[in-house]
Amino acid sequence: MRKDLLTDTMQPKKELVRVVIDKEKNIAVDPTGKKAGRGAYVSLDPTKIKAAKEKHILDRSLGAKVPDSFYDELYSYVDHQKARKELFGDK
Repeated sequence: MRKDLLTDTMQPKKELVRVVIDKEKNIAVDPTGKKAGRGAYVSLDPTKIKAAKEKHILDRSLGAKVPDSFYDELYSYVDHQKARKELFGDK
């Protein structure tokens, strides 16, 4: 179980995606959950990602300014994962 930064609820790790920032302040989506650096978990809900972009929620958690382009990348990833999950189910 991990805490979803966007909904402030505990959810299974499989239901979330990790966002990580490394020592060089590079921010990336971490689908494996194994990259080195400070991480934050967010839900696989595209509407929550849009709200996070508006409020810059990841900035506080990661301790750095997250560019809007990253939120767009994260939205695309989450939207793809949600569609994949709906199509193929929980595998």
